[in-house]
Amino acid sequence: MPSAKLPIFPGPLTARGAVLAVLISDADQTGAPPLQGRTSLAAIVKALKRKYHWPVETSSFPSNTGDGRASWATVYSLPPAVIARALDQGGGREWLERRNAARGAP
Repeated sequence: MPSAKLPIFPGPLTARGAVLAVLISDADQTGAPPLQGRTSLAAIVKALKRKYHWPVETSSFPSNTGDGRASWATVYSLPPAVIARALDQGGGREWLERRNAARGAP
């Protein structure tokens, strides 16, 4: 059952903001700066879901590590309709612009 609360944008320069920026933009996550061990990606996604009301979807599948051990990989995403609504009506484009300006990004 979807949350009745509207999603909230976290601070643009926080780890939560960095993860949300990847989820709502078409930016490639490859090459994104690491979270530097401050907290796990799973914990950030959990906060985006519970505290900020973003309906992040999780998909996990079996994978192999570089040394051949079995592991699980997890992919996080937002439904396309949520992204469109956030960008077009929810202030998402402006939030991304403020985030890029604060980071000094082009």
